[in-house]
Formats: sequence, C-alpha cells, structure tokens
Amino acid sequence: MNKIKSDIEIARKAKMKPIAKILKKINVPDKSSAFSPMGRHIAKINFEFLDKLKRKKDGNLILVTAITPTPAGEGKTTTSVGLNDGLNRIGKKSIVCLREPSLGPSFGMKGGAAGGGYAQVVPMEQINLHFMVFLVSITSEHNLLSAMLIIIFTGVTNLILMIKE
Repeated sequence: MNKIKSDIEIARKAKMKPIAKILKKINVPDKSSAFSPMGRHIAKINFEFLDKLKRKKDGNLILVTAITPTPAGEGKTTTSVGLNDGLNRIGKKSIVCLREPSLGPSFGMKGGAAGGGYAQVVPMEQINLHFMVFLVSITSEHNLLSAMLIIIFTGVTNLILMIKE
C-alpha cells in the first residue's frame, strides 16, 4: 500500500516557477512599479499598479467564506487553492488572493496557513512563518496592551495573564 504523503512532503517536492513567470501569465509587467519581489518565488503587487487596473473590464470574483473545516483542517484556503487550480486547468485565467489565517495553526489545532495536500500554496514554511510569526506578535502585543488598559482604567491589580507556549 502506498504511504499517504504529509503536507510538508508534498510542499517540498513541488517544482516552483520563478515569480516573474507567474506574474507574466496574468499580465503583470516585469517592472519595479508593478511588483516588489520577495525572493525568487514570492512578490507583492504594488498598489500603484492595481490603481491602473481600474480602467480595465471587470472580471469575476468568487468569494470563499464560512466553510466549517474538516477535522484535518481543510477549509477555506484549501478550497480556494483547489478552485483556482481547477479553473486554470480548464483554461481560465485565474488567480487566488488569500488573507492571513486564523490563529488555529498557532495553537496546534489544525494545519498551516497554506492549504493542504495537493491544494496548497508553496513555499509552505515561508508562508506559515511569515503569517504566523507576524500575527502572533501582533496578537500578543494587543493582549498585553489590553491588560494594561484594564489595570489603568479599572484599578484592578490582581490580573492573571495566561500564556500558552
């Protein structure tokens, strides 16, 4: 019987294309005014370039929301990536836009922020570290600041902070 590959095994075997080649497919010019590369495989589209697209004919938007994930953590990201792959497979010009994930991965409750199985975004480690480290830092700072404000405005001095490592 064949062993089922883990998400990380699948991600590490993926053959990634240079980001400039991907952007060329969706008509993003290879200019610094259009995008900012973040290594060989990741880029951020610049707002100035997006503003120029306002004059173009609108495309179609599919919003994937309110999915209850499976116990394995397959939810909105996996569905979005799979849908995008399927549309591209049948010849449609499609891209997927993902937002930062929930805190589930931080607490070990589900998989990472990059989808799962063969419907995931790579490089998995870089995406999960970028999203999760940044998000957890902001959340922790917000919680600490909130606790300090409670102490200042209510006079409560016996506040217990619980931190899970």
